Amino acid sequence: MTAARSRLTALRLAAQRIAAPSAQSPVEAVRHSLAMQAQDFPGAKWSVGLRTPGSVDADVETALADRTIVRSWPMRGTLHLVAAEDLGWMLGITTPRLIRGAALRRKQLGLEDADIERARAVALDRLAGGGILQRRDLLAAFEEGGLSTSDQRGYHLLWTLAQTGTLVFGPVEGKQHTFALLDDWVPSPRVLDRDAALGEFALRYFTSHGPATVRDLAWWASLTLAEARTGLALVRDRLESLELEGVTYLLAPGLTPAPDGVHLLPGFDEYLLGYHDRSAPLAAEHGERIVPGRNGVFKPTIVVNGEVVGTWSRSLSKAGLRVELLAFDSDVPDAAAAVERLRHFHGTAS
Repeated sequence: MTAARSRLTALRLAAQRIAAPSAQSPVEAVRHSLAMQAQDFPGAKWSVGLRTPGSVDADVETALADRTIVRSWPMRGTLHLVAAEDLGWMLGITTPRLIRGAALRRKQLGLEDADIERARAVALDRLAGGGILQRRDLLAAFEEGGLSTSDQRGYHLLWTLAQTGTLVFGPVEGKQHTFALLDDWVPSPRVLDRDAALGEFALRYFTSHGPATVRDLAWWASLTLAEARTGLALVRDRLESLELEGVTYLLAPGLTPAPDGVHLLPGFDEYLLGYHDRSAPLAAEHGERIVPGRNGVFKPTIVVNGEVVGTWSRSLSKAGLRVELLAFDSDVPDAAAAVERLRHFHGTAS
């Protein structure tokens, strides 16, 4: 790893509070990151847990049930965890472009604007007054209302209603995800005007993910480069810059590099997924081993001193949690402490 890559990764591990986790609660961990990618729900819970000392899996689910954390599609058409009060203003910035970008997909699925509005009416009727429905039951309600949910139409209806601020994921019921009305579930959202929202995106992204570039921010937050630059200009005096190999990075003032260490990160953790350019922690020759066939599914990663050096897997049974490490080379790192953190999170004995 080059000196520039080492500096970037050591600072990012510190900014993301992976190397020295300090969050007092799951919502504090999520709030610091602004958003955590969450299409892999078990992995997303571990992303929160590894940043929240002493936490367990149930603590994250409790935060979702208590409405302090919510799960939705605020950016890039991808599920994220966000603090409940932040979802509304984030959608206010990202929704118009994402809805326009999905126009072709709606056409392919044969979904008209009238279909979207009929689904919205069904959701408002069935979930009024704080109601909660499992995904399958809400889709059944759409069918009863004359809307076909086959061939990904159901998924797209749910996505569109969430993207446009009608729906949000509710609490987990067993292994089933639920939906609620966003206005009922988050009755007191933060309200920001456009400039304030762009500035908030910039400040909180660079504070929690920096060192990062303006292009990283634009990609991550589903902004145009012009919007990202506008947001940065509004908060530039609250950030520091770092020049490495001719590239300007923004970061939190006074950030110091994280100490060396071994970390077991879930596949979609922000440490890797939070940047347009992922070359600092992940060498190009190992990309296929993290995303086999470039299918968009990221494997959990072993990170040693900031660098992705392998993958890991876990299996949970009555005998406890079994963790298997697969390093890119023959030297498997000593990950005992990281494994113990994972065991504690899942409530299993060592």
